[in-house]
Amino acid sequence: MRQDQERGEPQPDPSAPEVGVGPWVGDPPTDPRLDPELLAHGDRRNVEDRYRYWRHEAIVADLDTRRHPFHVAVENWEHDFNIGSVVRTANALGAAAFHIVGRRRWNRRGAMVTDRYQHEHHHPDVAALQRWAATAGPGGTRLPLVGIDNVDGAVPLETSALPRDCVLVLGQEGPGISPEMLEACDVVLAIAQFGSTRSMNAGAAAAIAMHAWVRRHHFDQIP
Repeated sequence: MRQDQERGEPQPDPSAPEVGVGPWVGDPPTDPRLDPELLAHGDRRNVEDRYRYWRHEAIVADLDTRRHPFHVAVENWEHDFNIGSVVRTANALGAAAFHIVGRRRWNRRGAMVTDRYQHEHHHPDVAALQRWAATAGPGGTRLPLVGIDNVDGAVPLETSALPRDCVLVLGQEGPGISPEMLEACDVVLAIAQFGSTRSMNAGAAAAIAMHAWVRRHHFDQIP
């Protein structure tokens, strides 16, 4: 895929094999979820096969009926290019929403347009995220902030019981979670590492943390 520099959206690469499906063959279906333009011209979007030809709004509405109750927050003080990867994984694993803390603009390249199907929130600083989380839980309760970082005092993710309703907080590539965010987190969890590097890619860490939540709360694998 190449990028449209003006809009930051992936554009088809003529040399790459086509994905998705072509125009609908036969009598057009009457399902109101389907998009007449896609039926007529084909659907090459980055969506699962069950959503082929569906309108964008219909896909979002269907996802809203089965999103998981965990959120993902990413600090964006230095325009971290890993945010797109985090958002793409959040979409794949059914996060309720993703939150950008810091700069509103972020590099959407790695998201591969999956951010269009997610609910996005922006918080200018850590205090704003805290205010939002204070009443964002079930029945207006507080959502705990769960940091993911290998700092001193962090609790092992592998042996921790992740809360069902929570916000998984990721820092930036390199510096990790900011001191202000660490102070705001209810708990900080570290991913066990067994090699020589002191840290792993922020996008990879986010994927591991989200999948740990899925194992714990969707598949009932404890912890």
